[in-house]
This record gives sequence, structure tokens and C-alpha cells, in this order.
Amino acid sequence: MAGIRDVAAAAGVSVATVSRALNGHRSVSPETRERVLGAVDRLGYRPNAVARSLRTDRTRTLGLVISDVMNPYFTELARFTEEEARAHGYSVIIGNADERPELQDHHIRTLLDRRIDGLLVSPADGRSPFAPGTRLPTPPVVLVDRWVPGLDVTVIRAEGATAVRELVAHLHGLGHRRLAVITGPPATTTARERVEAFREALAEQGMHLPEEYVGEGDFRAGSGRRVTERFLDLPEPPEVVFATDNLMALGALDAIRARGLRVPEDIGVAAFDDIPWFQHTDPPLTAVAQPVADLARAAVGALVDLIEGRPARSVTLPARLVVRRSCGEPRAGTPLTPRPRRSA
Repeated sequence: MAGIRDVAAAAGVSVATVSRALNGHRSVSPETRERVLGAVDRLGYRPNAVARSLRTDRTRTLGLVISDVMNPYFTELARFTEEEARAHGYSVIIGNADERPELQDHHIRTLLDRRIDGLLVSPADGRSPFAPGTRLPTPPVVLVDRWVPGLDVTVIRAEGATAVRELVAHLHGLGHRRLAVITGPPATTTARERVEAFREALAEQGMHLPEEYVGEGDFRAGSGRRVTERFLDLPEPPEVVFATDNLMALGALDAIRARGLRVPEDIGVAAFDDIPWFQHTDPPLTAVAQPVADLARAAVGALVDLIEGRPARSVTLPARLVVRRSCGEPRAGTPLTPRPRRSA
């Protein structure tokens, strides 16, 4: 089996240069790096990652714990995170919490035992994985998408309240007044933020949110279906159901179609977290889209900064409203911007 000295001889460089080239060191020119990588490919050289980590105290590995790998939003987040990490010279080990805090904490402990260089977490629970005042693990930690209130740690997330206000203004402009919401688990920060934004947006349009129009889900399709069935059984069902994540929106569509109802003629549906196939549903689904690629890029960038001893600040990126046909056709001249906020 070829060793690092064989690679150095084949590339015509020193062993130290081979090491720097494989670790992405800036001092190595692109031409030299290509020569080294070509020798690596020809010889089939594979560096011993364990031995290298013992020498450098770095494994060039990041941990990513996501809330639910079955949720298309988190699948996309994991994909972009892996791509961005690879661009920085890191590999990623992914743990799926399955929306269970105890499984999330198991993954975190396992990743820390693997001597990862840094950890990205989208908390499955507002109290987890790190309670305020507790000692954070040695590798740097960045929270992405969700956060833990009171925890002094870098957070990369999207701000969805503005897009939710635009959604409610859009629905109001279509003539809808009975609007219902399927929330996520109240322990998660994103669930609380989205339903509160929805409630405030209704108030700005002179509407209110009756308790019977609020249903708690669990960010899974089955809960979206169950809550929507309850909405449809009300003496006066809502005109539009807003699901605060994509899977619950799919469950809402299932419930509506099982009753033989049509979207949007009989009832409208909108979602938080746009996914690629929403534009291909019949009708295409109106949704709030988070900047997933930008979130991953910012999260990995912040974590790499912390690993390399540089400061990293929290970042909040804007979500945007994508208007399609699932709540009705916009009327001519209908504004898609919210009313200005009322002064306190």
C-alpha cells in the first residue's frame, strides 16, 4: 500500500507539502495541489485519519444533528451542509433525532466521543440539547434553524414573521376571513414563533384567531391530517388552513381530499417551509420558503470560524412568501404586502 512518502516522490514535493495539500492549507499553490492529488489518485493513497487526528488534534469532521431526516426541509439542509463543509475541507457525520430529545442527546454524546471538530444542532426541543447555564462541550457548537432561549451560543436561523404577515395579507386580499393554523410542538422555538406571527398578522388585518381554529401538530403528516379533520368537522370550518411545516401541510391535503373537497374551491391550504414538489401539486401550494442553502452556508462558515479561533456572530436570514394557487387566484390589483404595523 502506498504511503505519504511515495506520494511525495511521485509529485516531486516534500512530505510536509503533501500533508499541507491534503489538509487544504492556503500556502500550497493550486498547481502543486493538483500534482499532489494526481499522485494520490494514481497510487491509491489513503491517509490514516486516526493517526493524523492524533498528530494535529483535528479530525476535519463536523457533526450535524437534525430534527427529522424524513422532513424534506431538514433533508435539504443536511445536503447543503455537507456540500459547504466539503468545500471547507471537512466531512460531516449526520445524526437523526427523529424529533426525540433523548435520541438527539444520544447522537450528540456519540459525536463528541468521535472527536469531531465542531457540532451543528437543530434542537428537537426548546430545552435541549444544552440548558442555559450548563457547560458547553469542548468542540464549538452552532445551532441552526431552531435555538434554545437563553443559551449563549451562535445561532443561524431564518426570520419568518415578515413572510407570514405577507401571507395573511395575501389571504385577506383574496377575501378569506376564517383562517386556521396547525402549529408544531410548543416546546420548539420555531413552532412558537410561527403561530405567534400568524396571530399578530391576523390582528393587523382586523381579524382574530379563535381557539377552535388552532390545532397542535408534531411536524408530521399524520398530525396535519388529524387536526384538519377536526377543523372540517366544525359547524363553521375555516376557509384556509395554514400548516406551520411542509409535512403537516401534506397531511392537511390528505384530509381535505378524503372528504371529497377541492383545493382551493372548498378550502385553501398554505404551508411554512416550501419544498420542490409543492410547485407540482394540484394545485401548486402557496408556501413560506426558507433560504436553506444560505442557512447551511452561514452555519458551516460560523462553525469553521469558531474551530479556527475566529469569532462568529449569530445570523438571521429572511424567509419569503411564494404565492401559488392553493388559496385562490389573486384578484386584479390585490397587494401582496402587509399593512404597516400599528403603533403601540
